[in-house]
Amino acid sequence: MKAFTINRYSKEDKLQLVEVPEPIVKENDVLVKIHSASINQLDAKIKSGEFKLLLPYKFPLILGHDVAGIITKVGSKVSRFKVGDEVFARPADFRIGTFAEYIAINESDVALKPATISMEEAASIPLVALTVWQAFVEKAKLQKGQKVFIQAGSGGVGTIAIQLAKHLGATVATTTSASNFELVKSLGADVVIDYRKEDFENVLIDYDLVLNSQDVKTLEKSLNILKERGKVISISGPPDTAFAKEIGLSWLMKTVIFFLSRKVKNQAKKLDVDYSFLFMQANGKQLAQISSLIETGVIRPVIDKVFPFEQTNEAFSYVGSGRAKGKVVIKVQ
Repeated sequence: MKAFTINRYSKEDKLQLVEVPEPIVKENDVLVKIHSASINQLDAKIKSGEFKLLLPYKFPLILGHDVAGIITKVGSKVSRFKVGDEVFARPADFRIGTFAEYIAINESDVALKPATISMEEAASIPLVALTVWQAFVEKAKLQKGQKVFIQAGSGGVGTIAIQLAKHLGATVATTTSASNFELVKSLGADVVIDYRKEDFENVLIDYDLVLNSQDVKTLEKSLNILKERGKVISISGPPDTAFAKEIGLSWLMKTVIFFLSRKVKNQAKKLDVDYSFLFMQANGKQLAQISSLIETGVIRPVIDKVFPFEQTNEAFSYVGSGRAKGKVVIKVQ
């Protein structure tokens, strides 16, 4: 099969289009013929080596964390899916590789594609929607009437986060540029701040929750807008010791992570607020619940551009430019 691979960590190197063997299907796996994939910031971070201590991948590596396609083969112990099913998924860490024609995925990480949307739209959903679900539903237990600040509301995570937070009954504030005001308002944002003209720290007060996806400076400002015992959940770091324990890192890595997160943890403690890091996990059951919300119109995908498979490098560059509204999708088949 054809696949885009990398042979080392590098920001500058392009992905290489090569021929590789079709994936081996284990007893609990389904083989998916990939129709579409989408690009996430996580792909760029892995490619540059930013996560090499947390996710030590071997080379050559096929990147890609989102997929929509059709099952062409099932393992001997697969019970939930059959050949011909249209599915979507965020494959588990160390099983990624959706910038290719086929991928083998454990059935527990897969869900049936929502019938109401296209393959391209389905491919835009898994990683960002699971991230938001795990932040708001699992971790924060966001309640009706609470106030949540979602940074970068017009981005891939932001567009889904706004919609899920509104569905859960929260008041939503977000930042974006003036040209994206209508988009984020149409998704349900109540308070929209033009980050080029205003500092959210001077506008927002007494928030229950912040979803942090930006840099450390923005994270530190976000702590100041929370009410006592409010929460910041960060998907962009720094990782904390609870996360290190959760994924079973060595004592050395736990020590490194303790020092990485010490400053923000101390700042949060002084303000009597809670800081935690979220590194989302693949989860087919949660994805099936998200699928139901899509089919009932609660959540709609937001796609900026669809690139043909051959232009995967151009798609990568476009995501890196920071101009994308919603998601950028690669059409493989």
